[in-house]
Amino acid sequence: MGRVSGRVCIVTGAARGIGRAIAGALADEGADVCFADLNGQAVAEAAEAKRAGLNGQGSRVTHAQVDVTDRAQVQAMIAHTVDTFGRLDVMFNNAGVNRPMNFLDVTEDNWNLIMGVNGLGCLIGMQEAARRMIAQGTGGKIVNTASIASRQGFDNVAPYCASKWAVVSLTQSAARDLAKHDITVTGFAPGVVATEMWEEVDRDLMEIGAAQRPGQAMEEFSASILRGRVARPDDITGTTTFLASRDSDYMTGQIVMIDGGMTLV
Repeated sequence: MGRVSGRVCIVTGAARGIGRAIAGALADEGADVCFADLNGQAVAEAAEAKRAGLNGQGSRVTHAQVDVTDRAQVQAMIAHTVDTFGRLDVMFNNAGVNRPMNFLDVTEDNWNLIMGVNGLGCLIGMQEAARRMIAQGTGGKIVNTASIASRQGFDNVAPYCASKWAVVSLTQSAARDLAKHDITVTGFAPGVVATEMWEEVDRDLMEIGAAQRPGQAMEEFSASILRGRVARPDDITGTTTFLASRDSDYMTGQIVMIDGGMTLV
């Protein structure tokens, strides 16, 4: 029996990177999981790959295409999950985006894109998951993806930093409001994780002149990691599965840092 056996979970941003790893780890420990992502084809492939790899372990997997900034689509994703598995126990608001720009060059479009997905998308996901959990009457868990960028500002990703500070505030606000419904709200803050998003950020930083060669930004940004290396997605999933499990039932309103010791606060 895994730590989350029998639990029904949704993970947004699950087509790749941290989200895919979170969803896969939950399924490996017995949860029924909806992989959700804006990229419908990619998330369908991710879900099918996990389903094929379970080898009849008992966990069930489905998928949904979703724009987390569209409330109707989020509602449809939750309805699909409940129709498929019977209920919703854990909601991971993990979908996120980053488009680096030097501080003085940040545009309204850049701000609105990042704050829309990372901030508003998190809010909508929490609200709609909470409504479902309240209707079920059995409580639940909401887990949000923050970042080390929620603890300090960086010069060429200011909207991303602001959006992740927003995630922390939303986590605390929701924890206070939803406690009476037996719904806990927590989050985790990764540091430098070797994913496709980091590869994209690396290219963007070179385009804006913040780095001169591939890999330079990650090397410089991760130089202070006490553990001596960047994280892999599976460095994150031990904590995320814990946050989805009954072992974390007494935690709420907290953000767990998983950064190898980059940010000591």
